[in-house]
Amino acid sequence: QMTENLRTKAELVVDARSAGRFAGTEPEPRAGLRGGHIPGSKSLPYDQLFNEDGTFKSLPELQAAFDQAGVDLGKPLVATCGSGVTSAVLAFAAAVLGHGKVAIYDGSWSEWGASATNPVVTGV
Repeated sequence: QMTENLRTKAELVVDARSAGRFAGTEPEPRAGLRGGHIPGSKSLPYDQLFNEDGTFKSLPELQAAFDQAGVDLGKPLVATCGSGVTSAVLAFAAAVLGHGKVAIYDGSWSEWGASATNPVVTGV
């Protein structure tokens, strides 16, 4: 489904990893993984959705974070991260904002980046 989405662009892929991991400028914590991101995906590091005390930001601040990342909440979303865990933060925040069509790519970067046949983009 993720490979097919490269062609159809039916779903917007949103990556919860740090900007450096998304760009491929920071090393991946798992040995053997390439750096970079899925072509066409947007970067929205999950920690940008929290206040300093660990609580979620307000609804307007959450909306602003998605907007600044170029994420159109009117499209179906697939949240991804390193291993399928922190992508749930993006999925939850999108749901809180009223977005009902969000999925989690549970294989996330640990699956995509490990396959030599999957295309990878580096940079922003």
